[in-house]
Amino acid sequence: MHESFAEIVDLYDAFILDQFGVLHDGVTALPGAVACVEFLAHEHGKQLIILSNTSAPSQKALEKLPKLGFDGSYFVGAVTSGEEASKYIKSTLGSDPEKAAKAVFWTWDIYKPDNARLTAPPQAFLDQCGNVEIAKTIDEANFLLLHGSEIWYTGGKTPEEATFLDFVESGNMDTVEPLLRACVNRGLPMVCANPDVVVQTPCGGTAYMPGGLATRYAEMGGTCRIFGKPDVEHFEACLRALDVPRSKVAHVGDSLHHDIAGANAANIPNVLVTSGIHRSGLGTNFGVLPSDDKVTDLCQREGNIFPTHVVSAFRI
Repeated sequence: MHESFAEIVDLYDAFILDQFGVLHDGVTALPGAVACVEFLAHEHGKQLIILSNTSAPSQKALEKLPKLGFDGSYFVGAVTSGEEASKYIKSTLGSDPEKAAKAVFWTWDIYKPDNARLTAPPQAFLDQCGNVEIAKTIDEANFLLLHGSEIWYTGGKTPEEATFLDFVESGNMDTVEPLLRACVNRGLPMVCANPDVVVQTPCGGTAYMPGGLATRYAEMGGTCRIFGKPDVEHFEACLRALDVPRSKVAHVGDSLHHDIAGANAANIPNVLVTSGIHRSGLGTNFGVLPSDDKVTDLCQREGNIFPTHVVSAFRI
């Protein structure tokens, strides 16, 4: 348990950083995070890399950071679930140059001005997927692609041409389950570019994410390929980019299931930030370090997942 991130800095040469719940909330930088990045990279020469369960390409995730107040030059790169998913699609489903694979494409609401869930336009993701086109119907599709969980986008220019899934705000399956069933019946494989099930919104609410839809698809008998943390390969990709001994790298994240479990599986030291997704479960306010007993109880309840270090927030 550490009152400040400054107590950890000398133990490691590089840090793998989660975005949401550690650096920012999708709209604004979290208190102290910009200064902590400066402290690590500029004052102490630590290497920093982003590891994020965002469906956006890695470069687009990096391009967003300066808009939130972070100096982009302090990061050696980013590994995103969207980047890894698009690489997979390009090498498999979208690899035929003569015949495009058609995707039932679920994404974020592109018709909503300044939609905070859109790190980058969905087309930026599709452009990296090889020879893939957007299917207009399930019957003509070759696979189901979960980029977001707000709309079924069929390429139309107006909202009336899309199907709103009525899922992201409520987690209600009434609209999506018949669509998932139709895809299962056609034997469509699913690729999920964002494995998160629920996230905390900037206003303190809950948003239901593509990972929950992928879980339900598998329960219904569908075939799923899910990208992102806690998959060990995503952590290994960060290590390759850093070229620092594993024992001298720490992963910083706010999710026991995605960040801490994944880092433990990859044998990478890790830091749990308690002011993120687990804040309500710990019963604390932002920046308040919970008691050791509360943290232990949470870790046991969530499947005996224990971090190497615990801080209240990513700040010095």
